[in-house]
Amino acid sequence: MTVTSTTSLGRATHLSCRECGTTVELGPYYACLECFGPLEVAYDFGTITRERIESGPRSIWRYRDLLPVPENVAEIPNTDPGFTPLVRADNLARELGLKDLWIKNDAANPTHSFKDRVVAVALAAARELGFTVLACPSTGNLANAVAAAAARAGITSYVFIPSNLEQAKITTSAVYGTTLVAVEGNYDDVNRLASELAGEHDDWAFVNVNVRPYYAEGSKTLGYETTEQLGWRLPKQVVIPVASGSQLTKVDKAFRELVQLGLVEGEAPAIFGAQATGCSPVSAAFKAGHDVVRPVRPDTIAKSLAIGNPADGPYVLDVARRTGGAVEDVSDDEVVDGIRLLARTEGIFAETAGGVTVAVLAKLLREGKLDPGAETVVFNTGDGLKTLDAVSSVVGPAGTIAPTTEAFHSLVNGG
Repeated sequence: MTVTSTTSLGRATHLSCRECGTTVELGPYYACLECFGPLEVAYDFGTITRERIESGPRSIWRYRDLLPVPENVAEIPNTDPGFTPLVRADNLARELGLKDLWIKNDAANPTHSFKDRVVAVALAAARELGFTVLACPSTGNLANAVAAAAARAGITSYVFIPSNLEQAKITTSAVYGTTLVAVEGNYDDVNRLASELAGEHDDWAFVNVNVRPYYAEGSKTLGYETTEQLGWRLPKQVVIPVASGSQLTKVDKAFRELVQLGLVEGEAPAIFGAQATGCSPVSAAFKAGHDVVRPVRPDTIAKSLAIGNPADGPYVLDVARRTGGAVEDVSDDEVVDGIRLLARTEGIFAETAGGVTVAVLAKLLREGKLDPGAETVVFNTGDGLKTLDAVSSVVGPAGTIAPTTEAFHSLVNGG
């Protein structure tokens, strides 16, 4: 696959190596041939105004000028994710001792996770590059998003998952008619298989492998939306879950682009990463002062974050240190507490990744690493209905009673 004279990826101009700066033409390339570093999309944005963005559709395509997608992307069948709610979380803020807290609730996307964003961009780019099949290795949410997007686009898809994935995520991928393949092993085993298959099938777009530079850019829309929904104002600090680390680094990129384009004023926020202790290689490296992330074998209920060898781990460390943030981790028990706390205070039922983020927020506050007086945004990246097993053993009926008022009063009064 390669770019032709009819290919249009908007204002994207080329790919650039994040390590050595080598430039490559736009195409299905993801690793630098000079140093094997990761490639990312570079642009010539020109002039972009708030008015042009605000006149666009209420989806990620309002930011099409900032993404590697064709100008007419909103007219082509896709799941059209984005513009999810930014919820003012006053109840949770009071409980934790924060002044201004917001929840960016990406559970409101078409398949109920932020992965719809990255897949929509990957699909748009893959079509322009001539791919005919959509595929991915996944810990669950990405599988949902790829299967749904391919169904909407009318193309074939293959998704590969660890065989021990949550049943809800298995069902909510298979229902779209994809070819769902369960692989013995963890996500890193699945990812290795996908990389091998990508080399065998040159018409398959593995969204997070051979079209990864385009896919990753979709996460920028979280940063764009948050800023626009705050009235074109940058928050002071954000807390973001870390799996591969790509989401965190691209949100940071979005904030910096908005400043560089003159669309907002001020400095980009302090960025904090959140991991589960059972899979916390980036947090461990941050605390140890290391620049290299040592791979681990995941062992956590937060399976959507269970990537033991995160591709963007070193870049997460760079972002956290540069912005004055940090990377922290919490136990599985704290993850469950975080899910319940967010649900009880704000009526938002998060999956385990959201529980990680809320629990890390609380831990950062307890340890004095996060400013309680600064405007804070926390990202909830998925719906709790996907990870019911995490809380099903600790929540349930207050009791079972006879259908009488006496029985009810006895229950609630402890009699």
